[in-house]
Amino acid sequence: MSSVVHLPYGAETYADTRGDGRSMRVRWHTEDDLVVLSLWRGRECTATFRLDAHQVPALIATLQAGLDASYDVPRRA
Repeated sequence: MSSVVHLPYGAETYADTRGDGRSMRVRWHTEDDLVVLSLWRGRECTATFRLDAHQVPALIATLQAGLDASYDVPRRA
């Protein structure tokens, strides 16, 4: 099961369901008007992605649409 680790203001860590120390960190950088998404394995950052703050609503809408659609798909027993 995934969990959220609370970091300082503007940052959250989400555990990967595959385990093995994998996680994604989301960190707001308001001074640069962007969000950094970073992929981690244990204490090592393996990749980053810088998203302009004005693109965040579109990302949220995409995630929400996928979540909404997932409730329409029959679940396997």
